[in-house]
Amino acid sequence: MKAYISLVSSLSRVLGVIAILLVAGAALVVCQMVFVRYVLNGSTVWQTEFVIYALVAATFLGSPFVLLEGGHVNVDLLPNAMPRPVRLVMNVVAGLVGLAFAALLAWSGWIYFEEAWTNGWTTDTVWAPPLWIPLAPLPLGIGVLCLQYVAEILRPFAGNGRKEAIL
Repeated sequence: MKAYISLVSSLSRVLGVIAILLVAGAALVVCQMVFVRYVLNGSTVWQTEFVIYALVAATFLGSPFVLLEGGHVNVDLLPNAMPRPVRLVMNVVAGLVGLAFAALLAWSGWIYFEEAWTNGWTTDTVWAPPLWIPLAPLPLGIGVLCLQYVAEILRPFAGNGRKEAIL
């Protein structure tokens, strides 16, 4: 159990770094786009689409790291007022609900990704990249989010130093 939690936490951290790099890349491309359009009076073809896809990918790929660090929005007034056993049950139930939602989202994202891959879909823009590329972060990031939910549900029972799950 501890090995699973450690492995999934490491994977979530790697995806968090990738998300940071995607945001930084998007910022650089925005700067390049501004320079090309307003200094060189040139046109931009791919920049806006790249920035949108990079930021969406960063959101999906970074979500497991956010869960790992307890950064998702939550209301903890009631759980903090409860005794530890009740709080533990509430965390497990919340984790299972989050896991169910994330699993459904990952599964539907996989179906959409697979259709784009199989049918060779591209975006309807001048740049026209293969659509599977911007769709891949959805099943990947949310799939790892599912694994991270399982790790957070198991964490209080693994005896690895943290007493409560971060849900």
